Amino acid sequence: MDRVAVIAASMTDFGQRDGWLRDLLAEAGSACIDGGPVSPSEIEHLYVSNMAGGEFEGQGGIANLVAHDLSLLPAYTARIDQTSASGGAGVYAAWQSVASGAADMTLLIGGEKMTHRTTGEATDVIASLTHPVEYKHGVTLPSFAGLTARQYLHQYDAPRESLAHVAVKNHRNGVDNPHAQFQKTVDIETVLESPLVADPLRLYDFCPITDGAAALLLCPESVATSYTDSYATITGIGGATDTHVVHERPDPTVMNGVVSAAQQAYEMADISPDSIDMAELHDMFTILEFLQAEDLGFFEKGEAWKAAMNDITARDGDLPVNTSGGLKSKGHPLGASGVAQVYELYQQLCGTAGKRQINAQTGLACNVGGFGNCVTTTILEGRQWLMNQGSLLLDMRAER
Repeated sequence: MDRVAVIAASMTDFGQRDGWLRDLLAEAGSACIDGGPVSPSEIEHLYVSNMAGGEFEGQGGIANLVAHDLSLLPAYTARIDQTSASGGAGVYAAWQSVASGAADMTLLIGGEKMTHRTTGEATDVIASLTHPVEYKHGVTLPSFAGLTARQYLHQYDAPRESLAHVAVKNHRNGVDNPHAQFQKTVDIETVLESPLVADPLRLYDFCPITDGAAALLLCPESVATSYTDSYATITGIGGATDTHVVHERPDPTVMNGVVSAAQQAYEMADISPDSIDMAELHDMFTILEFLQAEDLGFFEKGEAWKAAMNDITARDGDLPVNTSGGLKSKGHPLGASGVAQVYELYQQLCGTAGKRQINAQTGLACNVGGFGNCVTTTILEGRQWLMNQGSLLLDMRAER
């Protein structure tokens, strides 16, 4: 099986956007292919990651519309919905289309249009992904987050300030992301004094409601160099499903879907968590960054909060997490988030991340649906980084 390369990527500005979902998807898709390495006629498969276009704006058949708007006919199209993990599921579907040999050129676009609805309406649409029994009793994802955060803080003797460190870090990273919804710093006091939402979590522990889209162009790695000298290769990918009802889990601070998806991705890439240089995690709530970082094997259980407070996960730390600003600062347009995570890895691994650039060879993205109900984990390795390292090694040998 040929490995799959990401040879181009794009991302719209995230935030409150004019236009509809169709417009955002076309904007991201056009930016990915216009003036790029391939023409629209070469694209054989188009996947559109979107959770709730029908619920938010009453639009169906969105993948077909986008194929028309981007002049991709007669490409095969499909819409991918896996709740708030739709973007990651789209990455998995696009990877499968190329890895299987079904397509030699696949375009993935993820997007969501949400801000035209009230906060209550948007929250109700998102809450519909919970189990029907829980949903009819008014259970929401923020309530799950609050309960789990309280359990985690108690179980591992973690201070409330540790969660605030996640928000502060990700806002700081978002300042250098020109596409981020929030490009401003916050301090610990601001986070801790913001309005209470789901005790112990406050307003700044939650990501915003967001419009936006992101896109990736994939092809077999064996031909990637015929299109570009700089690309990222998907070396590992995995997906898993956990219990739909959170209270059925033996330990609510363990996300077994994350554990399983990570194991699959590590096995495919033939690496361990120690080989990961950076990670983009699904911080819809600050507590999720701790849970994922531990379940991915980066830290022992109950140790991620210490890593956050000791700046280990800062951009200049040993394991940078959410250099993009994460969902917390960058924004969370549901169907786009998992695609945007891979976009950030692509930028970093190709050395084109601008002010937020770090030195990384291998990156991991973890996109979570609901409260860990479904998960996709993707590992990428950058070819440009290897080329630069090779040049450095040659220079060192020459100096000798």
